[in-house]
Amino acid sequence: MKPFIFEQRNSIYIINLSETVKQLQAATDFLANVARNGGKVLFIGCKKQAQEAVKEAAQACGQLYVNQRWLGGTLTNLTTIRKSVGRLSYLEQIEKSPEYSQMGKQELSALRREAEKLRRNLEGIRTMERLPDALVVIDTTRESIAVAEARRLNIPTVAIVDTNADPDLVTYPIAGNDDAIRAIRVILQKLVDAIYTATHEANKETTVGLAAVAE
Repeated sequence: MKPFIFEQRNSIYIINLSETVKQLQAATDFLANVARNGGKVLFIGCKKQAQEAVKEAAQACGQLYVNQRWLGGTLTNLTTIRKSVGRLSYLEQIEKSPEYSQMGKQELSALRREAEKLRRNLEGIRTMERLPDALVVIDTTRESIAVAEARRLNIPTVAIVDTNADPDLVTYPIAGNDDAIRAIRVILQKLVDAIYTATHEANKETTVGLAAVAE
């Protein structure tokens, strides 16, 4: 991270924000291009400071997210994840069936716990039928397994990298404080704006094209 550090004060590293701005521009350009081509972006941030911000960011631009716990193999073993999503759907259907009320208390309690656990971990990726086209990661050190899976599958990664991280592990590093809620939200907002704008521009062009064909 040395090239992105402005100076050191009292054993605290100060990030060079001019570098952050350049990196943020490169990241937004990349994500806008992904969205413009109909690609899917997976937002990842399971640390307490990032959980709500990551969920809100992904939902704001219609993308995927993991904000509770990264399940090993989410990318490299997607088939198993899809089976778990199927299990969740099955449990939710059972809850609506007449047989549900006839089950014993212990069995009902066990099914509810299982459904809640699956829902908590999979809610943001229930619609992920294929691998995402890009990742946005908060804290690459904490989410090292997700980053490793993306590298193995050659999935480009945008990430906020703090002074204790290795920027070479991701495709588009953004030097920033990944522990500060406000800093996380500011950067995520820029990324979301780029994805949202590009998606709507692409949809508008598609609509205009279809109208022209119809005429």
